[in-house]
Amino acid sequence: MKALWKGVLLAESDKTIVVEGNHYFPPESLVAQHFIDSSTTSICPWKGLASYKTVKIAEGQNIDACWYYPDPKAAASEIRGYYAFWKGVDIQP
Repeated sequence: MKALWKGVLLAESDKTIVVEGNHYFPPESLVAQHFIDSSTTSICPWKGLASYKTVKIAEGQNIDACWYYPDPKAAASEIRGYYAFWKGVDIQP
């Protein structure tokens, strides 16, 4: 699977985990130069506290377009530290 924004590769892996229709990419699959830490958080009732990253490419930034669970609840432990995308990031096989 690949995560692309405006044609730029953000992550690629054949070991994503699908939860609620979202592909979660392992941390080593991210192209690190395209991510900026964000102070944004949100809470999922069964997964726990999510943290966010902003996607950064030459064409601009996509604020909080990537999220992850650094310390998820037990029910979501398989996605600990894995990254998912939204806000126009294209997920392709």
